[in-house]
Amino acid sequence: MSLRVPALFRVSAVLIAGIATAAVALPAAAVALGPPPGAELSVEKLRRIDDFLNGEIDSGKIPGAIVLIQRRGQPVYFKSFGKRDVDTGVPMTMDTIFPIHSVTKTITSVAVMMLVDRGKIALADPVSKYIPSFAAMKVGVEREVGAGKPVLELVPLRRPVTIEDLLLHTSGITYGFYGDGLVKSAYEGIYLGDFDNAEFAERIAKVPLAEQPRTLWDYGHSTDVLGRVIEVASGQSLYQFEKMHLLDPLGMTSTKFFLTDPAERARYAKPLPKDRHVERNSLDVTRWESGGGGMVSTITDFARYGQMLLNGGTLDGTTYLSPATFAAMTTDHIGPGSGVARNYFYYPGDGFGFGYGFGIRTDPGNAVPPPPGSLGEIKWDGATGVYFVVDRAQDMFFVLMENTPSERVRIQARLKKIIYDAFLR
Repeated sequence: MSLRVPALFRVSAVLIAGIATAAVALPAAAVALGPPPGAELSVEKLRRIDDFLNGEIDSGKIPGAIVLIQRRGQPVYFKSFGKRDVDTGVPMTMDTIFPIHSVTKTITSVAVMMLVDRGKIALADPVSKYIPSFAAMKVGVEREVGAGKPVLELVPLRRPVTIEDLLLHTSGITYGFYGDGLVKSAYEGIYLGDFDNAEFAERIAKVPLAEQPRTLWDYGHSTDVLGRVIEVASGQSLYQFEKMHLLDPLGMTSTKFFLTDPAERARYAKPLPKDRHVERNSLDVTRWESGGGGMVSTITDFARYGQMLLNGGTLDGTTYLSPATFAAMTTDHIGPGSGVARNYFYYPGDGFGFGYGFGIRTDPGNAVPPPPGSLGEIKWDGATGVYFVVDRAQDMFFVLMENTPSERVRIQARLKKIIYDAFLR
């Protein structure tokens, strides 16, 4: 059953203020970024995608892929390539199910903001309101003692971690599988084993934060914690809430955390042998519904999801996100003047800020020429290569589905360049 948002949207004052304070003056060069409004997209030039992906498959670099480009509500390019399973020779089909990993974060973030719209969650709420053990969290600071041997000192938080911090990845909660140091070591293997969201949140509450809240964009388990917040605020499991209020109403019937039906398991995209080292996947059924990386989906499901986002939070007469909430989600909140720093592990990349769950294109960046795209586009991708971009300036979104961890960055960059080079100027 779909929940329609009331006519009078209950959006917190903090949310509205966040939009205002996040707005920054755009460089003059940013105005010219991307194709001109209403530019024609050459179907002939988009055929370069065929040559590119077939070449990658023929050279044994990827098993297969699916690409959808939708503009003005209609697909302008929609093709599958290669094999779903190279071992059995099963071809790629449009109903193939892919692990989407960190693209799950965008779905969890949308679900959180739906609860903000309904007055169940406020962005300024401390996380401890929903997970009491978070009230005792500390920040880990390395100090050198003796012969330069570091020790970890736990210091108090300057202020509590908030829901907005979790959405922005400025909570201080990190991942343990990149970077080094004593705090990173404390997170290693934290997601191994069988547990539910409540238990995982308690695991996180017992490790130190990597930095003070709202000081650094630090990619980590923040969105997994949001999954538990959704459960507490809604009284449902994460999947139950998302299925009832977002996935089923959108028609995203193949988007879920685990595949238990043999017919669905048979549709799962298998990576090449060199990429079969992911520690968790949706074929290994556990209790953990990871809001940060645990979902699977199909290209047809993402066609619905992408169109809803392209429409600004609505689809087929149903409102999933109010206009103010959608605007807040797609506004950069960590840019100049925000006090949030960026380091080597700033994954949104050059020219991008970050909203609530999405990278937001704010400027051309420092590269010459700048990477392709449009001002205001939103995007994210996952560890196995699923990648989607919503470009409202061009009334377009595109989705790449693949299970190719080792080649994903190169494939994504090349695909995006081919797409934007196909605009006639």
